[in-house]
Amino acid sequence: MLHLTHKASVFLLWPVNGKEAQMPHRKLKEFDPVSFLATSGLGRRILHIKAKGTLFSQGGIADSVYYVQKGRAKLTVVSKAGKEATITLITAGDFVGEESATAIAGLHMSTATAIVACSVLKIERHEMMRVIHDEHAFSDIFVAFLLERSMRTQADLVDQLFNSSERRLARILLLMADFGKPGEPETMIPKITQETLADMIGTTRSRVSFFMNRFRKMGFIEYNGRIHVHKSLLNVVLHDQRPGANSISAALLDRERDKTKFAKQTSA
Repeated sequence: MLHLTHKASVFLLWPVNGKEAQMPHRKLKEFDPVSFLATSGLGRRILHIKAKGTLFSQGGIADSVYYVQKGRAKLTVVSKAGKEATITLITAGDFVGEESATAIAGLHMSTATAIVACSVLKIERHEMMRVIHDEHAFSDIFVAFLLERSMRTQADLVDQLFNSSERRLARILLLMADFGKPGEPETMIPKITQETLADMIGTTRSRVSFFMNRFRKMGFIEYNGRIHVHKSLLNVVLHDQRPGANSISAALLDRERDKTKFAKQTSA
């Protein structure tokens, strides 16, 4: 026979007549990574960032990881000389500030700025480390993201080294429209300046303007304040289908610019 004792709102089962009784196990609620990333809780909170608002700044303490629930942001770096460059775009479903989850906490190496209004989940470092170690469903998602980010970085490097600035621009526009991802692409991409696009592909604003006008004339995009990307733009990246004479001229301009840059570096 078992006696039920109530103490501090906890029910304890005591052994009777020398027989040991086992306390029944309460079934714990299964961890849901989707719910975790969608709600506030211990060590995490949802922030609403206005357009041009900052998630974190270069040189700031890396004490939190951010998960973008809605909106788009960009990562920029500033050199010692004060030159700013955009290194990547962040979309809904991306983590950013993942350097905060390293073994030794350091500083942010870039600045994350909202392009449009964003909703982000700010996860404090200690909570991020706990959930990575304790919840395999979450760590699987996070590791998959890191691998995808690594592959994207390698593709960006190859793109920068071997492709013309025109093809780099086409690729960036397609990535912003989420072509190649499951589901329907968002063909209308957020407002972005030609200066930002120029920074991302490593060319000048005038060159971006030249290529954007060409894409519009060919029906690859519609451009009137915001950019509407058509699937046909894939032809520029996959098959290099562009007007022959103009393409040759553009390629020659790229080579001449590279030669000039190399000459300056050699003479320095």
